[in-house]
Amino acid sequence: MKHFSKLIRPYVLWMALIVILPLLLIVLYSLTTGGNQLVNIKFTLANFKKIGEPIYFEVLMKSLKLGIIAVFICLILGYTLAYAISRFSDLDQDFLILIVTIPMWINTLLRTYAWISILADNGLINKFLVLIGATPETFMYTDFAVMIGLVSDMLPFMVIPIHTSIRKIDPSLIEAAYDLGADHLQTFTRVVFKMSIPGVINGIMMTFLLSISTFVIPKLLGGGQYMLIGNLIETQFISVGNWNFGSAISILLTIVIIIGVSAMRKFDIKEGEGR
Repeated sequence: MKHFSKLIRPYVLWMALIVILPLLLIVLYSLTTGGNQLVNIKFTLANFKKIGEPIYFEVLMKSLKLGIIAVFICLILGYTLAYAISRFSDLDQDFLILIVTIPMWINTLLRTYAWISILADNGLINKFLVLIGATPETFMYTDFAVMIGLVSDMLPFMVIPIHTSIRKIDPSLIEAAYDLGADHLQTFTRVVFKMSIPGVINGIMMTFLLSISTFVIPKLLGGGQYMLIGNLIETQFISVGNWNFGSAISILLTIVIIIGVSAMRKFDIKEGEGR
């Protein structure tokens, strides 16, 4: 045990330096004034009160709204794709999951620029509309463009955990359901879906957390004036230089994430006890 404790000391120190210390600094900045200076600081709750102002509260609500919509779309598409992949042989499943993960190897910025070339006024979609004699549409700098970017970026994070859960289901349980007279729909809802809930929960958590905190996709596909909570944090730290308010927003986002994760975990535990 003593030998083990010695081995983990470097990791504990490393975690303290790269996780705990920065988090403590963010908390300190959020409760003080004076920017990023740690001299002559004054403790205050004004930074958190400022979040309640209509302009910033609207940003928070819009971020949560788009995050929830993105999760819902990713869940429908992701579960359908994960279930379809699970119907193939093991070798084919490995190959198809590899195909799903390939976009994750590409930088988010590059993937977003690829969508710009598709959705722009002179992009592929409008060129096709002109070709068939239809009227070109404006896709860029809209909720639609941002949602397309979010869903395409987050979909693998929904597919992979759901597929992993479905793949772990014992085939004999499905056969037993059929033997007991269950039809395809009953077998899916009462066996497959119920036993894949842990993967669904993990997928929901990952896609939601990434959706509400990203800033590259809203900035490029939504235009410079399209502001979500991730963009607001970036602006406060980089452009405005208001580290205190930016830290307060970051803490609020962290609290929202913790509440969401805790709620989903609690639901997962209850479902596990029910099974």
